[in-house]
Parts: sequence; structure tokens; C-alpha cells
Amino acid sequence: KDVVKAVELFRRAADDGRSSLGKCCLAFAFDTGLGNVGERVRAKELYRQAAAQLDELVEGARDGDAMAQFHLGRMHDKGAGVLQDLGKAAELYRQAVDQGRADAQNSLGVMYEEGRGVEQDTGKAAELYRQAAGQGHALARFNLGQMYEEGRGVEQDLGKAAELYRQAAEQGDADAQNNLGVMYDKGLGVAQDAGRAAELYRQAAEQGDAEAHNNLGIMYKHGRGVEQDLGKAAEHFRLAADQGHAWAQNSLGSMLEEGLGVAQDLGKATELYRRAADQGLAEAQDNLGVMYFQGRGVPQDLGKAAGLFHQAADQGDTSARVRLGLMYKKGRGAEQDLGKAAELFRQAAEQGDADAQNHLALMYKEGAGVERDEGRAAELYRQAADQGLARAQFSLGLMYSNGRGVQEDLGEAAELYRRAADQGLAEAQNNLGVMYEMGRGVPQDLGKAAELYRQAGEEGHASALFHLGLMHYKGRGLPQDLGKAAELYRRAAGKGHASAQNQLGLMYEDGRG
Repeated sequence: KDVVKAVELFRRAADDGRSSLGKCCLAFAFDTGLGNVGERVRAKELYRQAAAQLDELVEGARDGDAMAQFHLGRMHDKGAGVLQDLGKAAELYRQAVDQGRADAQNSLGVMYEEGRGVEQDTGKAAELYRQAAGQGHALARFNLGQMYEEGRGVEQDLGKAAELYRQAAEQGDADAQNNLGVMYDKGLGVAQDAGRAAELYRQAAEQGDAEAHNNLGIMYKHGRGVEQDLGKAAEHFRLAADQGHAWAQNSLGSMLEEGLGVAQDLGKATELYRRAADQGLAEAQDNLGVMYFQGRGVPQDLGKAAGLFHQAADQGDTSARVRLGLMYKKGRGAEQDLGKAAELFRQAAEQGDADAQNHLALMYKEGAGVERDEGRAAELYRQAADQGLARAQFSLGLMYSNGRGVQEDLGEAAELYRRAADQGLAEAQNNLGVMYEMGRGVPQDLGKAAELYRQAGEEGHASALFHLGLMHYKGRGLPQDLGKAAELYRRAAGKGHASAQNQLGLMYEDGRG
């Protein structure tokens, strides 16, 4: 097999000018990328030239020439040089199929798979692909592989899909190389092998395949199967983005926004997000919405931000639903509507988004946009807390501490505060400090209390600063130090803490510290 030589011979026959079949064969080569030619514009012109000699093709097809039947069918299928007629295309393909022509078997299979010119029948499509694949037709092997991968027209079989992709990939089919790469990447039907996946993506990318460039960009960005190289990642995303690949446009936009592997350029990032968003990519609509919301790379426009979040949210994007919910809750960029906010949070919460669960819990706790239900609030806080969201762990800890929405359980409250405190949440560090100081839910431990107050105080938590000041003032768990006490009271008082202001006033009155 030598596709380069085949293309050269097709070119000679077409250049001869006397053979419409020669023009059709070369047009087919250009149209399908045979031999890496990939000149689709030239293909249309060749079909137009062949149409000028249509009588030769029609006569050949009528006389039972399978090649003529196939190419005339393709011209009617694509509307290339003749009026599009899918029914006539299917009939001509069928005539060529009856003579065992593999490319006709594949093309008629596509028509049955898509329901074009014939009643849709994925079973017939799979059988036709199987016949062509048995003759070594690379595209048919790819098409049949997809059907086995997705379980359409055949029982799903990832192993068979991978084998068919492998056969087509070895014949140089870029789509098969990419799809087989995905299977190795994810361990579908084959043992997971990121290195093999990257190599297959590279083979397809070298043929200019946009999907493969995007996938290889992901591998370089995360260092999977290849050594991490953000510059190479950005370059592969660019090569795919230039072909209109929406995911690559979004990914390159993100790298430009953050200055990863490329110089930061918010204007270019915004433009790439816009191109992907215009193709309906929800993630890009969300990202572009954030740019308008924050005024990064574009003038701030909350109305445009809300509109973009709407588009993404309508497609089920969880981040966009949360952002739009917050806009409705606060009345920013949209008229305040607590009911709409709660509904958006509910949708995102059902998708497992911890932030949405936390926001919706607060609305149930306060009865904002929904009927007040502290039990439901506790359930939602629990869902978010179990995902590690510190704010939800703290809020649920408060409910256990106060016995609201749940039965009071100081031990559970302390454990929740601890989980949030370990993530650096100052409010949780302060509350856990109080529990250790008072011996509530945990054994009393003034040293631990002081350390927790100190951690929260470093984050500027006023109550923690006051409590730590009081410990220094009384010499409780810490050496008495009136100077330190006064300084801590001063810092807390500056943040509006009333008790600290009062204690500091008493120290000034008595001239102590």
C-alpha cells in the first residue's frame, strides 16, 4: 500500500483532463486527507470539473462500474458539482456496495448511521462498516470502533473499539490515533498508559488534528505522559485554537489570563474566551463572564457578565449557576431575586457543588428565598462539609453547638471546628479556642486555647485577639503580661470589638499596662 503514489497517479489522471474518474479520485483524496493532502477547497473544484464530464460518470455507473457508482454517489451526497440528492446518493452507493466496494460500504454506513437519504438504522450502519473494515478500510475501522465504544448499533465493547482504533491508527488515520490515545489516557478497553496516549496524540497532531493538539496540550500542561512544559502546552492549544477548537481556545485563554507558559495578556485571553463562548462552550461563557464581572481585559459590565453566566448556567455549568445565584442574591448585574438565587443554588447543589450547598444552606437557615428550614440547612451544610468546605464545617459546627436544626452535640461541634481550623479558618480557630478554654466538648486545655487564639489573631480575628489579651491580662494559661494584653486589646478595639474597647478603657483609667 502506498497512498502517496496513489495520490500522484490520481493527479496525473486528473491533469490529463480526459477522465472524470481521475478527477473524482483525486477530489476524494483531497477531501478525505488521503496522503496528507488535505486540500478540501481543491476537492470542490475537481468535483465541479468532473461534473462537466458527467455523462462519462453516469454511463459508467449505468454499465456497472463500481468506481463510477461510488464517485457519482459521493457527488450527489455532497452536492459537489451536481445538485445534492441524498436518495440518489444512497442508491448509487448501494449499487457499488453490491459489488463489494469498501469505500461505498463505509459511505452508505455513514448514511444509515446519520439517517441521511435512508431511514436511520445503526445496526445496518455497523454491518456496512464491518464489511468495509474487513477489507482494511481505515475510516470504516474508525467508524466501527466508535460504535463499539459508544454501544450504538452493536453491544458496547471497549476492547473491540480499541482494537479497531489500533488497526486504523496503524494505517495513519489521525482520528483513530487520537481516539486510541484517549482510551490509553483513561484506561478504557486497554491498560492505562499516559506515555502511550501522549505518543498517539503526537502522531495525530503531526497530521494537524485539532483534537489531538488539544489533548497533547493537556498532557504537557499537567505533566501526564510527558515532562510538564507549559510553553509546549500553550503552543499545542494555539495550533488547535487556530482551527476553531473551542476547548483549546478556552484553555489557551486561561493560560494567557494567568500568564502560564506565555506572557500574561488579558486582552487576548478575553478574545479567546469570546471565540469559544460564541461556539456555545459553557466553560468559556463562564470565564468570559468572570472577566466582565471583574473588569479584567474588558471594561467592567455586570449586565454582560450576568448574560454570559445565564448562557453557561442554562447548559448546566455549575460555576456559572453559583455566580449567577450570587448576583441574584445581592442584586448585582441583575434585579435582586432571592427565589431565583435559591433555585440556581439548588441546581448546582444537586450537581454536588460544595459552594452551592453552602449558599443554599444559609438561605434555608435564614428563610431567604425559601421557607425557613434549619434541618434542611444542616443537611446541606453536612454535604458541603463532607467535601471539605471549611465555611460549611464551621457553620454546621455552630448548629451543633447551639442545637439548631440538629440535636446539640458539643463533641461534634468541636470536631467540625477542628476540621475548619486546620484549613486556616479564623472563626473556627477562635470558636475551638473558646471550647478548649472553657472545657466544652473537649477537655480543658488553656495552652491549646491560647495557640488557637494566636492563629486566629494573626488573621486579624477581633474576638480571638480579645480572648488572647484577656489570657495575658489574667495570667490564665499564659504568663501575665499587661503590656501584651493592652496591645492585643488595642488591635481588637481597632476592629470595633466592644469588650476590647471597654477593657482597654479600664486599663487607661487605671494606668495599667
